Amino acid sequence: MQNEPNCDIAHLGHVEIFTPTPEQSVHFFKNVLGLTESGRQVDSVYLRGWDDYERHTLKLTASKTSGMGHMAFRARSPEALERRVAAIESSGYGIGWTEGDLGHGPAYLFHDPDGHKVELYYETEWYVAPPELRPSLKNQPQRSPTRGVSVRRLNSVECLAADVKANREFLEQNLGGRLTEQIVLDDGTETGIWMTFTNKGHDFSYVRDDTGAKGRFHHLTYAVDSREDVLRAADIFLESGIYIESGPHKHAIQQTFFLWVYEPGGNRVEIDNAGARLLLAPDWEPIRWTEEERNRGQAWGLETAQSLHTYGTPPPEEVDIF
Repeated sequence: MQNEPNCDIAHLGHVEIFTPTPEQSVHFFKNVLGLTESGRQVDSVYLRGWDDYERHTLKLTASKTSGMGHMAFRARSPEALERRVAAIESSGYGIGWTEGDLGHGPAYLFHDPDGHKVELYYETEWYVAPPELRPSLKNQPQRSPTRGVSVRRLNSVECLAADVKANREFLEQNLGGRLTEQIVLDDGTETGIWMTFTNKGHDFSYVRDDTGAKGRFHHLTYAVDSREDVLRAADIFLESGIYIESGPHKHAIQQTFFLWVYEPGGNRVEIDNAGARLLLAPDWEPIRWTEEERNRGQAWGLETAQSLHTYGTPPPEEVDIF
């Protein structure tokens, strides 16, 4: 049985990704994926799914290359934020406080052992829809658009890592992440871990970067309601000229029905039906997948695309993590 989590982190809040093709990327996320724009500042556009309660869940920033700027988690309270900051500062991975960003207050920035930037915050702006986007039901923040895939909410983020175990241990010890599933090779090497702060199967994950590079981004995931929505998304991507890397299919790990594509800036985006599994058991034991089991491919036998182990952003030669 795992150690009792500290429960100071509420959930994944938002992700910033870089794009060398900002106009095309904005078009993809707004008109193909169906996100709603909620603000602009300098070189960044802020976007949200129709059921995200915060002002934004995606910050899209123009850059010379692709990749992740940072991923951000919301703490459960100001006191919880202070406790996690103290733990991170003791670990030696802290960077320092920022004044915040559009939609949220002061935030503490740090990096994980692989060099990915992570942000913690508590103060946030709840989204208030303008009149034309106000929903009929008062228990959802925004009217569901009929534009593109019309994704519901941000679900998870995955990063590539040179040392998966080091990142798992860091997030368990300093953020209270709860391990739900993992891949362990015959020699004992951890090559994939899925962790959560909620009752979802995972909020974030790390998989081994077979190029040996550090600090690279694998994908972010937006959720839809059903498998049929994923199938509909595949047709929308096809008609929009978006490259489909893998799927639609069913994951063995986490059991979600999924589809992977690349947005115009080169970053990988996943669509899945995130409600497939909830982990309600407080004494959940992490599922360990062996090398032999993972070599069988996905749930229904689809071979895992080799690019999923090697392709990430930015390209390995452009990584600059510290």
